[in-house]
Amino acid sequence: MTNIAVIGIGRWGVHLLRNFLAHPLFNVVAICDPNLERLTAVQQQFHLDKKVILATDYQTVYELPELQAVAIATPATTHYLLITAALKQGYHVLAEKPLTLDPRECRELCQLAEQQRLILMVDHTYLFHPAVERAQAVIQGGQLGDLRYGYSTRTNLGPVRQDVDALWDLAIHDIAIFNTWLGHKPMQVQAKGRVWLPGTGIEGRQGELADLVWVTLTYPDGFQAFIHLCWLNPDKQRRIGVVGSLGSLIFDEMSKAPLTLINGELEPIDSQYIPVHQSREVLEIEIGEPLQRVCDRFAAALRADRFGNCIHNNTPPEISSGWVGTELVEILTALSASLKDGGTPKAVESPVS
Repeated sequence: MTNIAVIGIGRWGVHLLRNFLAHPLFNVVAICDPNLERLTAVQQQFHLDKKVILATDYQTVYELPELQAVAIATPATTHYLLITAALKQGYHVLAEKPLTLDPRECRELCQLAEQQRLILMVDHTYLFHPAVERAQAVIQGGQLGDLRYGYSTRTNLGPVRQDVDALWDLAIHDIAIFNTWLGHKPMQVQAKGRVWLPGTGIEGRQGELADLVWVTLTYPDGFQAFIHLCWLNPDKQRRIGVVGSLGSLIFDEMSKAPLTLINGELEPIDSQYIPVHQSREVLEIEIGEPLQRVCDRFAAALRADRFGNCIHNNTPPEISSGWVGTELVEILTALSASLKDGGTPKAVESPVS
């Protein structure tokens, strides 16, 4: 059993705490948050054992002699400091996405984890969603034929972030899914956005943060994915799809049947294109909370050291490793540059692992 501490118990940190408390391979020894009232509320909510330490300062937690791992769910701007300190203390780390907001910091953390022979994993929860895993098998198995393009929509009326724009808040999910489904990362990206909410008069809101963003990802084989992101749209959508020559695959979180395979193609008949071979199939997926699967994978990595062996053997990193998180930050950084430059396409740099 691994002794773990949860650093940051906001909305997502509470979900992590819930899963680690229920996990047979983890023992929560401490929780940390600067808000003492929040600590007290969480203690009452989960009826925590009195042995679980409540701390408002992460350094107090990092000094615990029995600590072996930490789960960090704090604002992204704090990740570099907290993860660096944890790795230097010899603790394995599960970090909320994004790993950091700076690709150089991401690379430093990955290299530090390698040097310390520790596991650094990023909580890209969608990569552990049963629907995403099943869709990957369908796409890479060739059932859609020649892949043509992809699209996704991630909208809702809030929550409006005060530290990052809609791009950094929302796009990382769909980019991670597309990269996983295709088995590649984009070589070129483009982003255009609009700002409606004022940056002044709202505490903590830094300058003009884009409220609407349109993203284009271009992959090495010419495949393109188009992403619509907005936190001012009352029409809540969580939908992503890939279109091929033989059909389309749709993952719609808001649907009772989240994963659907829609077959169909166009056949030239009498100088016209006629739809043929049309059918619709709801694909069965395994039942299970994605975040629980994240914790399961973290536990497996701790026990078998699969992440460490993978890195030191110079083979491709496993799903949601620090290097995967670094690639996603590289992509978001290039998108931010495009957004700032009025939509000019930008090349994506490759992190050196």
